[in-house]
Amino acid sequence: MDPGDPEEKPAAGDPAGGQDPRLFPQTLQTLWSTRELRQLREEAWKWFAALDNPLTTLLDMLDASRGCGGRDPSLEAWVARELERWLQAQPHPGPAQAIVLGTKLQLQADLDVEKMCVPLLLQDKVGLAEHYVDSLPHLQQRLLALMDSWCQPGFDIRVVARQYPQATLRLERLSPRALGRHVLRLLEQYSLDPALCPNAVTQQRLAALRYLCYKRLVERSMSQESWAELVQGLVGQDECLQEQLLQLLASLEDVAMVAQCALDLSLPVERLPATVVAEMSQLRLQERTAKAPSEDRRDDCYQLPISRDDIYFLASWEELARHEDTLLQPGQVVGVDLEWRPSFGTGGRPRVSLMQVAVEGRVFLLDLPRLSSPAGGQGPRAFSQLVSQLLSDPSITKLGYGMAGDLRSLGTSYPALAQAGQKLQGGLDLLQVHRQMRVADRPAPAVDGAAGPRGLSLLVQQVLGKPLDKTQQLSNWDRRPLGEGQLVYAAADAYCLLEVYWALCREPARFHLPGALPWSLRLGRSERHGTWEPPLQQASASPWQVLSPEDAAPEVPARAFRVVCDSMLGGLGRTLRCLGVDVRVLHSGEDHRQAAEVARQEGRVILTSGLPYHKLRAQVGAGRCLAVDCSLKAQQQAKAILRHFNVRVTPADIFSRCQACNCDQYLKVSKDMMKQLVRLSVHLGGPGGASTESSHSDGEQETDSAPEEAPGHCSYDPPCRWLEDADLQTHVPATLANGTRLQLAGVPAGVLRRPGLRHFYCCPGCGKVFWEGTHLARVTSNFQEILEGAPRPASGPS
Repeated sequence: MDPGDPEEKPAAGDPAGGQDPRLFPQTLQTLWSTRELRQLREEAWKWFAALDNPLTTLLDMLDASRGCGGRDPSLEAWVARELERWLQAQPHPGPAQAIVLGTKLQLQADLDVEKMCVPLLLQDKVGLAEHYVDSLPHLQQRLLALMDSWCQPGFDIRVVARQYPQATLRLERLSPRALGRHVLRLLEQYSLDPALCPNAVTQQRLAALRYLCYKRLVERSMSQESWAELVQGLVGQDECLQEQLLQLLASLEDVAMVAQCALDLSLPVERLPATVVAEMSQLRLQERTAKAPSEDRRDDCYQLPISRDDIYFLASWEELARHEDTLLQPGQVVGVDLEWRPSFGTGGRPRVSLMQVAVEGRVFLLDLPRLSSPAGGQGPRAFSQLVSQLLSDPSITKLGYGMAGDLRSLGTSYPALAQAGQKLQGGLDLLQVHRQMRVADRPAPAVDGAAGPRGLSLLVQQVLGKPLDKTQQLSNWDRRPLGEGQLVYAAADAYCLLEVYWALCREPARFHLPGALPWSLRLGRSERHGTWEPPLQQASASPWQVLSPEDAAPEVPARAFRVVCDSMLGGLGRTLRCLGVDVRVLHSGEDHRQAAEVARQEGRVILTSGLPYHKLRAQVGAGRCLAVDCSLKAQQQAKAILRHFNVRVTPADIFSRCQACNCDQYLKVSKDMMKQLVRLSVHLGGPGGASTESSHSDGEQETDSAPEEAPGHCSYDPPCRWLEDADLQTHVPATLANGTRLQLAGVPAGVLRRPGLRHFYCCPGCGKVFWEGTHLARVTSNFQEILEGAPRPASGPS
């Protein structure tokens, strides 16, 4: 302190006069040691009032404190309780601060949970109240009981709010419906007995009852049998719900339907209108069942194009094993769907009851509860392995609608399939395709409200012309045996995915889908066999596919990646060789089946196109055969393949192989020696070959020659050694010792006079001659996005 300055005083919020703010003032520590509690309380309250943020300072102090070492209460705990009393005495109480402090000190058991949490609930801070009772079951029960009491009919939340006139409340967010949702969510989260929250549960059941009555009595999109079964299970003996049901039925003008509902539910006749009772008597006398229009065969809906005999209900492993080969047929397309009992949020999360797998001409309905029990048995293990194999085989295209949610439900229901979603490969979610579609210049899911089809039914209507018949959707899928209507509905739900897919592949432009779809556009009906050809698998992952990070293949260096291409993919083969990949291309006269033999013997991946894919795929292991989209250019095909197999390409890999013969070594020749060889070749009239700078006839110009050194980017330095005299035959100067004749005729005279050119490269395999041209910079630019360690040009690739 400089002379003449006034004496420094502790700043506001620092009553310790410069002491560490994380420590109690010495006065409090001294008084605590002498147990002068009255004076200690006065000093503590003065300290609280002097702090800018009492809670923050106290929490910092508690973090730095050693706490109580014995049985006696600690100074920290005493001060924390005094802070709570001080906060409550202030004009503007801070319930959130008290909650945080109480939670940190683990004082929940000593404090009144209602007094602590009610202000938070009134301020719509339910999350903070949850945190306060976390891991304390008895407090969780008390919190839920409190919240449920606010859900009872006629309760006025304003009565509670009047006790907190100075708090900023958000009562508009505490409607019984919103509060009930919080209660039910916490009820499931804490795994507590629903009987603890009767008001919220009744509220939920009432909402479900109204929904079911709307679906059946107004929308008429449920079967009478399913409706009656679900309503009976929902209402039970609950008098409140029975009264609500009677009121809903009484509001209808269709007396015949109301009478049928009353009969199915065995409602007391004394509480029904006389007209309804009379109609019920007529129904009993005539011994007939009134059938609503929705019960008839609906010709205005999608009709399953296969016979009933082609729907197989599989309830044992033996039945499933008989169809295993059909379900796991490589290269096919399957539609996958799931069904479970509707719960409307009551009775816990429902378990998946049925898995539908549709293949061309047949649908298999898998009885999941029976196939998966007893848990851990040999049959259930084999069943889980089959389902996992089906989902993880990349050659089998799995179609779904909202696949991610379905697979999560499947994994939740059956722990043995918990990783099904992560292992999925080759999945195509038509929900994502639906979002990309445009029909009549408007987004596909643009039908609002309850009227009209939605979701998959809407997609089927837009693509196939008729919506799905959803009258069995909300039926009891746990019931065995399933009803005939349920079996047909379940089969149609899966098979329609195949028909939608085929239609989209045939006419993508009709639905304004991208021209380069990530699945085959050449899917069509075979004229000879009358069957649908399976789709060609794409080399690159589709933005519509359901894939996980675990699906990525392990990284492989370009020079270690080995493939065999059929004769139709010569351009692709040269492009991959340009990037250092070991490529064998079948000759035009070789049968495509030779590719499988080469792949097995040499450990290569098959790249093919067209129908041979399906035959070759069955002869090699999973992931060892890939169909290439021939509508793409060679450069695009190469990029897709490298990404698909996670191939690492570096600038040093470019032109490390001869694009003509796949040789991975070169002989380096000085310019002076090359002049001599060319001069001798011309003088003797020997045959020569065109250089790769000027000898292309197939349009793959970008892959034909070594590029010119590009300053600031990268230079050409392939694996090579200098040509020596011993490498040449003495009697034929332009011929290598192994008999390969150098192709010198294509080396232009101007190249030999180029000042900056230092040397040439000769392929000992085919004799082609390469020199530093313009291709290296161009290829590096064209493949910039997949090159590892390549410098990024300022303006991007040209």
